[in-house]
Amino acid sequence: MVMDVQKLETLPPPPGVIGSLRAGFDIVSNRVALILVPLVLDVFLWLGPRLSVNKLLSPFVNFMFDQARRGMDTATLNEFVSSRSLILGILQKFNLFSLLSKLQLYPIGISSLSAETLPVANPVGSQNVLDISSSLGFVGLSFFLVMVGWIFGGLYFRLVSGSILGEDAAGIGFTRAVVQTLFLSVIWTVALMVVLIPATMLIGLVGLISPWLASIVLLVIAFFSFWLIVPFFFMPHGIFVRGQNALYSIFSSLRMTRFTLPTSGMFVLSVFLLSRGLNYLWSVPDSDSWLALVGYAGHAFITTALLAASFVYYRDMNNWLQHVFERLQSAGKPPSIKQA
Repeated sequence: MVMDVQKLETLPPPPGVIGSLRAGFDIVSNRVALILVPLVLDVFLWLGPRLSVNKLLSPFVNFMFDQARRGMDTATLNEFVSSRSLILGILQKFNLFSLLSKLQLYPIGISSLSAETLPVANPVGSQNVLDISSSLGFVGLSFFLVMVGWIFGGLYFRLVSGSILGEDAAGIGFTRAVVQTLFLSVIWTVALMVVLIPATMLIGLVGLISPWLASIVLLVIAFFSFWLIVPFFFMPHGIFVRGQNALYSIFSSLRMTRFTLPTSGMFVLSVFLLSRGLNYLWSVPDSDSWLALVGYAGHAFITTALLAASFVYYRDMNNWLQHVFERLQSAGKPPSIKQA
């Protein structure tokens, strides 16, 4: 018994957040070419044409607001008009090509600063605007751009993971990476619709009864969603680090975070704060200045380094868990699950 306790006490510490982040930055510093993928996308959305849906969708938005404003009091109407102006302003700047980026909606994709800031001017003048005039064209182009974004996102993730594991030891080839990326993205989209549509209907129905009660329901939904953020973050990592299929990668993420939630949660929070916080810095230069290129390059470096760090953390944490389970088994104390 004493020997078993000593074996358990000599377990190595789990991978640290700072060490994983440092490793990610070191990897990208030594392979700067990795940042070209997000940088090229940002430059395209900045200097390239803008695929606009303003003429197609703004009449519909105006019609909906005109129907909803009837019978409102003055205070509510003023707030309503402000919301309308905000939505129409975003719609006027929106570039459908931004669907090529991750937009924080999908587990796999290419992060883009331009997709968030929606620049309409650049150092060589205003963007060339291409208007979409048909609903069928809008739906078809949206589907096509999202699919292309998924494919290039899978290739980008595979490129970064290969720089960490080495091409010979990489967990998955480029073709399989694209196939599993599409599979995982479709699963995620269907799951998102299954959850969001009923949740939106529920909040709307409760809001008709009491806006205060609707706020409570929204808060409860947001609280439970928080527990899914960490597993969601690591959902694609099993594909690119361990060569798993999409379904087993989802299961592996849930299993890993079950045993490492405090540390894994701290890692995800660190990635979020670094990414979002530095985005404010990269967005300082005006889009009509060539200094904006420095911001796009900085964003590409940081997001790629954070992605690399997440692969390092996932690999090291799973290796640590497997080592812990093996030590527990050798000590006669089998873990509650099989090997990670």
